[in-house]
Amino acid sequence: MPVRTDHWKFRPHPLIRGGHLQTVAAVYLPRKHAPYGAKLHFVEADGVPAAEGGDQLALHDDCPEGWRPDKPSVLLVHGLAGCHTSAYMCRMTERLTERGYRVFRLDMRGCGAGEGIAKLPTHCGRSGDVAAALRYIAQRHPESPTFAIGFSLGGCLTLNLLAEAEETRVGNLVRSLAICPPIDLFAVERRFDSPGGRPYDRFFVKKLWQQITARWARFPDIAPAVIPPQPKRLRQIDETVIAPSGGFASADDYYTQTQPGPKLVRVSQPVLIIAAEDDPVVPTAPLLAYERGPGVEAVIVPRGGHLGFIGGGNGDPDRRWLDWRIIEWLETGH
Repeated sequence: MPVRTDHWKFRPHPLIRGGHLQTVAAVYLPRKHAPYGAKLHFVEADGVPAAEGGDQLALHDDCPEGWRPDKPSVLLVHGLAGCHTSAYMCRMTERLTERGYRVFRLDMRGCGAGEGIAKLPTHCGRSGDVAAALRYIAQRHPESPTFAIGFSLGGCLTLNLLAEAEETRVGNLVRSLAICPPIDLFAVERRFDSPGGRPYDRFFVKKLWQQITARWARFPDIAPAVIPPQPKRLRQIDETVIAPSGGFASADDYYTQTQPGPKLVRVSQPVLIIAAEDDPVVPTAPLLAYERGPGVEAVIVPRGGHLGFIGGGNGDPDRRWLDWRIIEWLETGH
């Protein structure tokens, strides 16, 4: 069973109690972010140079003043349709650099600064892209212990990476954290097919279709002869765009091969999974159903929504309960 301790109790803000409200509030609560000050690196996604037609990844490097090469670094991996400017990415970058961590924010293929430098779209099986970023960081800073934090889809990629790596260390990776990751993609599809899930389905369809059509405009050689109308369901995008571009026979084949649930048993390196029972986007029941390897620790709190966790009366410096658990995880190891 997942770990449930007093330390992990979460008390939601009294005005933001439900999973839907938590999810929406996490995105739209106003917060002033620091000006962008990162150094942008470009990483070969598949070991093929850009000059030879290979895809690239954008890696945003925020280095705090006084950081030394033997000090820790953190890789942040965003969720579906997000990028380095997503609120949680910016917020955690500020909080962690203030505490002396060097932070690298990875833009997945076609996202943020990744637009225009990759012909192929990202998907749940692109764990090699996270590995490429970790190895790039290790090559530049071989003495720096590195922590990986994946949000939603980024957490899915992180779990897949650990399952595939088994006991082999990737770069300088020490520990990983997966927050609200999709464990079973068929369960996510069923959730999106429910009345409560359809608004999220429409949201992701709109965002992803914008990325896809922008990619087709930049790379006409990969575009269809006739651009189809925007699909109504995320599954249609997976069936007609994601699966074929990733070498999968169908959406079902794509889900089967890339969902991390059946692979969790192979994870031996340490990773903590944080999820909420009332998550309206990603069902948490599959986390209980699949056997987990010795490296996997899971915490499921009753409330929090999807990447929400807007708290009230939790004793933290502010209402962002999740942020302070991330910092504790980094500084205490649990």
